[in-house]
Amino acid sequence: MNIDDLSTQLAGKNPRVILKAALEKFEHIAISFSGAEDVVLIDLALAIRKDITVFCLDTGRLHPQTYRFIEQVRKHYGIDIDILSPNRELLDPFVKEKGLFSFYDDGHSECCGIRKVEPLRRKLATVDAWITGQRKDQSVDTRQDIPEVQQDSAFSTPSHTLIKFNPLLNWSSAQVWDYIESYQVPFNSLHQQGFVSIGCEPCTRAILPNQHERVGRWWWEDSTKKECGLHAGNVKK
Repeated sequence: MNIDDLSTQLAGKNPRVILKAALEKFEHIAISFSGAEDVVLIDLALAIRKDITVFCLDTGRLHPQTYRFIEQVRKHYGIDIDILSPNRELLDPFVKEKGLFSFYDDGHSECCGIRKVEPLRRKLATVDAWITGQRKDQSVDTRQDIPEVQQDSAFSTPSHTLIKFNPLLNWSSAQVWDYIESYQVPFNSLHQQGFVSIGCEPCTRAILPNQHERVGRWWWEDSTKKECGLHAGNVKK
């Protein structure tokens, strides 16, 4: 399969078209689930293929509302959700040495690497492609140049080429929420408390009206660093 040709064919297409192509071309493909965009993807994907694989990352630091949201989605759609946890052999020494809030002093990269990136790497080694809820308007600094389909530069290996699909790339936040309201899609109750982009509890806060949604993520760091490693290929060296 020529990924460049596929990317050209799907450029600017409706999310349903992109999802349909992804789910038809790849048997071993998974949807990454954490936020509002991802449940829209699940809702759309189930209309195309019933045996979808869905996974989420349990960092051990999520809000209580997020854990309830995960269970709400599981029950609402009657699907299995593969919940990925950090490797304790990596996490325990890290916490013992640096404590629970080292990211406020030396940045979130190391903590996210253990709690998010390593579990994700384990999961992605078992599939040929994955589907994300990335949107361009989520970050002016790191998400403007990503395509609808790409070879995943962060998680591909010499022996395993991984493809990433971003069906909602050109949707705005307003379009996501129009869909959620129109189709009664479950959403995290934190959205009703001023949270827009929701990650781990210590690294996420509510934002003020008219602030960009990523302002509430890792707010103590520069805007060009607001990626946790899951989409490391977005960050320009």
